[in-house]
Amino acid sequence: MPAGYREFLEDVKSRIRFTQVKAALSASRELIGLYWDIGKSIVERQEGEGWGKAIVDRLAVDLQRAFPGVEGFSPRNVWRMRAFYLAWTKEILAPAARESGAANPIPTMPELDGLNLPRVVSEIPWGQNIALFQKLKDTTRRFWYAKMTIEHGWSLPILVHQIESGLYERQGKAVTNFKRTLPPPQSDLARQAIKDPYAFDFLTLAGDARERDLERGLVEHIQKFLLELGVGFAFVGRQVHLEVEGEDFYIDLLFYHLRLRCYVVIELKNGPFKPEYAGKMNFYLSAVDERLRHKDDNASIGMILCRSRKKLIAEYALRDTHKPIGVSAYKLTKALPEKLRDTLPAIKDLEAELKPRQ
Repeated sequence: MPAGYREFLEDVKSRIRFTQVKAALSASRELIGLYWDIGKSIVERQEGEGWGKAIVDRLAVDLQRAFPGVEGFSPRNVWRMRAFYLAWTKEILAPAARESGAANPIPTMPELDGLNLPRVVSEIPWGQNIALFQKLKDTTRRFWYAKMTIEHGWSLPILVHQIESGLYERQGKAVTNFKRTLPPPQSDLARQAIKDPYAFDFLTLAGDARERDLERGLVEHIQKFLLELGVGFAFVGRQVHLEVEGEDFYIDLLFYHLRLRCYVVIELKNGPFKPEYAGKMNFYLSAVDERLRHKDDNASIGMILCRSRKKLIAEYALRDTHKPIGVSAYKLTKALPEKLRDTLPAIKDLEAELKPRQ
């Protein structure tokens, strides 16, 4: 063992005992702080005293021996502690971050205070922290997902889903006229509430599926649909009937947004966006505001979800409308249903079948 290791081991063990008493090794701020501290100590010893990689595995063995029955000190998890510390410090320490006037958003974040544990990170469980530093290499994105996890109380599966579906890149990217048709506080919230594209990867519809099939599938998977829509959406109804001067009209999907305090009308189109869709949505919003809107509600918002949309065509269609409308694309999964997957031949079987016979 390198010089000083015994003292180092005793120091780490004393920290663990202190944390055990204080937090009973619960998934808490103290536990996350302990993992950060151990990871930092390992990195400092390796960089300052030349300790090699083997010291991590040795430390894990010694800690497991010193604290039998206590989870969290496997070699794999001790390596994660080291990675956890490096994930939040390597970009802060990068030369670009130290240069005056560098175009780097990281130093401006008050939660990232030098080499100390980021405040936002200490407030989420260890499982979510592992997902953040294993799945995201960019600190800015990692920071954003950490804040969203706290704000919305995302569980680990939901956080992983949001990362893998690229929520950060899709947030607020829809074509809308919200800035012109809504007051500033609500326009910003509404823009953030709409994504582009939406990923309905829980549906397995054929390419020629009708709009009614899509609508039925979304309602049947309403919990997953609400997750993809985002926080704040409450389902009101499907094919909501409106009678105007003796004629019947039906809204595909109607929601109420709890944070925006308004109805949200969603129209589904199984094809590219067409300018006439904006006119129909304008009509629906006027009817909902007249028939359903409470005096304390804000103006209703329309969302047109299409298989695809061209930005300029959508912008022209919304330019002179006075109702708040957004246009987003959606994508369906290309995966085969589970029940069909095992009935199809494997690729290697097809290749063997197609090879010319000698």
